[in-house]
Amino acid sequence: MKRDHQHSYGGGSGSGKGDYSSSTGNANKAKMWEEEQDTGGMDELLEVLGYKVRSSEMADVAQKLEQLEMVMGTAQEDGISHLATDTVHYNPSDVSGWVQSMLEGLNNTGFDSQARPIQDPAESSTVNSILGQQTSNESRIFNDDSEYDLRAIPGSAAYPQPDSETENNRNKRMRVEINTANTNTIIPTELARPVVVDSQETGVQLVHTLMACAEAIQQENLKVADALVKHIGLLAAAQAGAMRKVATYFAEALARRIYRIYPQDCLDSSYNDILQMHFYETCPYLKFAHFTANQAILEAFNNANRVHVVDFSLKQGMQWPALMQALALRPGGPPAFRLTGIGPPQPDNTDALQQVGWKLAQLADTIGVEFEFRGFVCNSLADLEPDMLDIRPPEVETVAVNSVFELHRLLARPGGIEKVVSSIKAMRPKIITIVEQEANHNSPVFLDRFTEALHYYSSLFDSLEGSGLTPSSQDQVMSEVYLGRQICNIVACEGTDRNERHETLTQWRTRLGSAGFDPVHLGSNAYKQASMLLALFAGGDGYRVEENNGCLMLGWHTRPLIATSAWQLAKSTLVS
Repeated sequence: MKRDHQHSYGGGSGSGKGDYSSSTGNANKAKMWEEEQDTGGMDELLEVLGYKVRSSEMADVAQKLEQLEMVMGTAQEDGISHLATDTVHYNPSDVSGWVQSMLEGLNNTGFDSQARPIQDPAESSTVNSILGQQTSNESRIFNDDSEYDLRAIPGSAAYPQPDSETENNRNKRMRVEINTANTNTIIPTELARPVVVDSQETGVQLVHTLMACAEAIQQENLKVADALVKHIGLLAAAQAGAMRKVATYFAEALARRIYRIYPQDCLDSSYNDILQMHFYETCPYLKFAHFTANQAILEAFNNANRVHVVDFSLKQGMQWPALMQALALRPGGPPAFRLTGIGPPQPDNTDALQQVGWKLAQLADTIGVEFEFRGFVCNSLADLEPDMLDIRPPEVETVAVNSVFELHRLLARPGGIEKVVSSIKAMRPKIITIVEQEANHNSPVFLDRFTEALHYYSSLFDSLEGSGLTPSSQDQVMSEVYLGRQICNIVACEGTDRNERHETLTQWRTRLGSAGFDPVHLGSNAYKQASMLLALFAGGDGYRVEENNGCLMLGWHTRPLIATSAWQLAKSTLVS
C-alpha cells in the first residue's frame, strides 16, 4: 500500500501544487512549457515521460488528487490493504483515470472522500524538503509501462533492500505534510497526518528521469533535458546510499553536457593517483587486478635468471612489492628484476616515478632481490618507441608487459592503440597482462553509452556501500570521487577529450587476436587464489570471481566489473 501512497501523492503534489500555485518558479515553468504543447493540448514534458494530461483536465485531476490525499491521510493501513494488489494494475500514464480508480477503491473500504473538506487547487498545499519545490511537469515521472528495464539496475542502487522491517519503515518512509498557512480552508486536525511516500518508487522515478534526460540530449531537445536534469537533483535528494550518490554524479555529467561546461582534465595527475590509492584501499578491484596479473607474470618468469617488467602505468608502484616478495621466495634464489615504469608528467616537474623507484629499491635491498629501475615520462603510451626502453634479447632477459586500466584510453587517439600494439610486438615479451573494465562505454550512440554506464556504475557504487567501511569515511568518499570523474568523462565529453572508452573482454579478444596475439590461460590455481583473496576482504560476500575462457573476472553479485587477461605473441608472429 505504501507504493500506492507514493504514486498518489506524487501526482497530487504536482498537478494541484505545481502549475497552479502562486510560486514564481512554478509559474515560470508553466510558462516555459506552454509554448511547447502540441495542438492536442498535451503537456510536452509530461508526454515525454509517459503521462497524457490535457490542460483542460488539470483542475479536475488536481481536485481528485486532493481528495485522494485526504482520504489516504486518514485511512488505517489495515483498512485499505486490499489495494496493495488491486491498484498495481492501473496505468498511471492516464493520470485522471488512475486517480479515479484509486478513489473508488478507497471508497469501497467505507471512507467517504466527498465528506472531507477539499482545498481549492489554486490554494493547494506545499510539500516538505523531501521532494523539494517541484512543478507539476516534474512531479509525475513514474510509468510502469516504460521501455526501460529498470530492474536490470542491480542491488540496492535502484531497489534498496532493508535488513529488517524496522529499518525498512525508517528508510522507505518519507513524510510530506499539509501546510495550511496560506489557505482559508479549515482542515480537521486528524487530516494533517503525514502521507507516506515510498523512496523505493522514488528511486524508480529517478532512473526513469535519468534515462529520459539522456534521450532528450540525444535528440538535441535541450529544453526538455534542462527541465529533467533539474528534477533529477530533487529526486536524488529523496534517496539514500548508493542510488543518491550515483544519480548525483550522472546528473552533474548530464548538466555539463547540456550547458557545455566540459570538465577540464587539468588536475594534477598525482591527485588522480591519490584517488586511485583510496579506491585500492576501499574495495578489492585493484587488488584483484594486481594479484591476477602478478600470478600470470610469475608463471612466465619461472626458471628465468633475469626478468624485466614494462609497466604501462606505474602510479604509486603498488603492484610490485608482492611480485618482488614472491620472486624472493623462489626456490634456487630470486632472479635479477628490472622494472620500467611509465607515467604522465607532473605539473610541478617533480620526478614522481623516480621517487617510487627509490622506495621499491629499498624493499628489494631488504628482501635480497637484485633490482634495477628506469622511469619514462610521456603524455600518451602512443608516444613511446620500443628502442627507448632498452629491451634486451629474449635469451638475455624475459620480458613482461603489464597494463592495468590503460589501454582503453588509447581508443580516443586515432591510431593510438595500433601504435602501442605494434610497440609491444617489437618488445617480444613472453607475456602481456591486461586488466580492463568489463563494460562497453565506447559506443558511438550516446544513449547506449549512457545506459551501459548507468548500469555499470550503479553496481560499483553499490559494492562500495557493501564494503564494510564506515559511512562517509575518507577512503569511501575519495573512491566515489574517483569513479565520479570517470562518469563525468563518459557522459559529458566527446572526441579526444573522452578517454574513458572502456570496452568488453570480447572486444579486446577480437582486437588482440587480429593483431597477432594468442590468449594465455590463467589457470584454475589463479582462480582459487583470487577467490581466497576475496574471502579475506571485508564485505566480500557480494563479490564473485568468474572464469571466462581462461580469463578471470571480478564482479558484484551477477555483474562482472573488471576482467584480467593474459596474452603472448602468436607463433606465426614469432617466426616472422
